[in-house]
Amino acid sequence: MASVHHFFKQKTVLVTGSTGFLAKVFVEKLLRIQSDVKKVYLLIRASDDNAAAKRFCDDIIGKDLFRVLRDEMGEDFDSYISEKVAAVAGDVSAGNLGLNDENLEKLLGEIQVIVNSAAVTQFDERFDVAMNVNTMGALNVLNFAKRCQKIQVLLHVSTAYVCGEAKDKEVVIREEPFKMGHALKKVAELDIHAELGFMKKRMQQLEEENADAKAISAAMKDYGLKRANLYGWPNTYVFTKAMGEMFLSHLKDPIPLVILRPTMVTSTYKEPFPGWIEGFRTVDAVIGGYGKGKLTCFLGNPKTILDLNNPLTTKNGKPLMIRSKATLASNAHFHMYLLIQYLLPLTGLNLANKVLCGGFQDAYNGNHRKIKMLTRMAELYKPYVFFKATFDDSNTEKLRKATTGWEGVGSIDWSEYLMSVHIPGLVKYAIK
Repeated sequence: MASVHHFFKQKTVLVTGSTGFLAKVFVEKLLRIQSDVKKVYLLIRASDDNAAAKRFCDDIIGKDLFRVLRDEMGEDFDSYISEKVAAVAGDVSAGNLGLNDENLEKLLGEIQVIVNSAAVTQFDERFDVAMNVNTMGALNVLNFAKRCQKIQVLLHVSTAYVCGEAKDKEVVIREEPFKMGHALKKVAELDIHAELGFMKKRMQQLEEENADAKAISAAMKDYGLKRANLYGWPNTYVFTKAMGEMFLSHLKDPIPLVILRPTMVTSTYKEPFPGWIEGFRTVDAVIGGYGKGKLTCFLGNPKTILDLNNPLTTKNGKPLMIRSKATLASNAHFHMYLLIQYLLPLTGLNLANKVLCGGFQDAYNGNHRKIKMLTRMAELYKPYVFFKATFDDSNTEKLRKATTGWEGVGSIDWSEYLMSVHIPGLVKYAIK
């Protein structure tokens, strides 16, 4: 890794999305192993720099992730952080990244490396929110980079699943950039600016209908899924990330650009210590839901193994009772299971509720919400639990061979990692 160390020596770095999981891990390692980095600016959504500094203390440096660096530095930790790190208020969804004039002038004159990790990652996020951050945010960061006087590289964190669904195991997904307007379904040319117009028009319609905040949020979530599905993407998240990549690839010159496409993000493997995680990431919602006894069935590959030798306990210290899971290998099986296990009993409960003048209304509403949640989760995760294609990682492999000290994922014992590192990490840091 000598070349990496050499590159970051005396560099000034801007990190967006710095309160997010990946950015925190990057910042922690950069500060821990690269003490001669010149300055790290963290763009944080806040009303002003004082509020950004507070969020930095509470949401970043105050996390357990930094305890190894804190222990290594001892009483010099605070002064080291003050010297190396500065939190600035801003927002990637705004022009000039939402920076005030003073910070804008300073950063344009100093920044050499930009790591754009800002994103909203919920699969069914509101279309307007996802577009503003994942798509227009990427363009705003690029436009900012073009104005930086000393810029050397822009690294943009995307997702491997911009490829869409992959049901054919013979398909190899190449490490290739998107062309502007490329749609996975050939229904029509994808015009990003037109999509922005459609999104704004839908918002205007909802406002004219005097829809409340909850109704607007639900409608914009549904609208995002509809637009994503129209062009061949399974959800709003990957659709808006793909459009962000299109802007970057099409308009990048003369900025040196790296697009990083991670697959599923889980807890730390070894550094700074095993198992650190913040919140549920991707598959963790399924693991956590099953481990808590709330998820009794799920759509997926029946050969997937989940081992809970160490069940969670209730507040009273009693083990949670986990029913044997039903793994359903197709949509047809899933909907049949729902019909038998939930919908038919729900129909009976509804009838009893009417006969007894609402005596079972709370039970009916609770079960109805569970069915909706289960159905929506299955629909959102379906493209990934049935994902069969292979990702080509030639570029990553070339990079690994060109450096030293990088083991690569081939050395990981995944069963050992999941059982001994990741799931214990979930229990410690994510499951409340």
